[in-house]
Amino acid sequence: MTVYVCSLKTDVAQSIPADGANHIVRFPFGSGESYDAHNMHQAVQPDGYTVTNWATDDRSGLIWPSIAGWGQLYAMIQWEDGSYTELRDRFVRDPLNLSTGYDSTATDHRPPSPGMQCFTKGHGLFTAIGTPLALLVSHNDSTACDLVLAEFKLVIHT
Repeated sequence: MTVYVCSLKTDVAQSIPADGANHIVRFPFGSGESYDAHNMHQAVQPDGYTVTNWATDDRSGLIWPSIAGWGQLYAMIQWEDGSYTELRDRFVRDPLNLSTGYDSTATDHRPPSPGMQCFTKGHGLFTAIGTPLALLVSHNDSTACDLVLAEFKLVIHT
């Protein structure tokens, strides 16, 4: 059995607006990336679109599975302190409606924990070539809050 892996990480703070909407977590390309030997997170995307600034383009948060199979998604999320009472995260197939349409899964709503706001999650799903995946987050604070560290990983078993 072959295993395909894409492992993304960023420690550049991302401001998440206080608008109640879910927002794609963005990740750098190239040397800022943990691992992408199967070209599932590239600035030049499978549909021909090129991301020129990963920090401002939601497409930098997409993992494009390079093969169909059983996928395991993993995420690690760390928030700055805030006056929120709920933090939210979810995995989404095609969050920008580029192929098969927005399809969320593994949605979590959680109260803040004592101390640091660090969360991990995992979820299994079938992957499809041409259907990108993303990690989305939101909060219910009255002002924007920073996501200070994030990881997003896909492992596909063929």
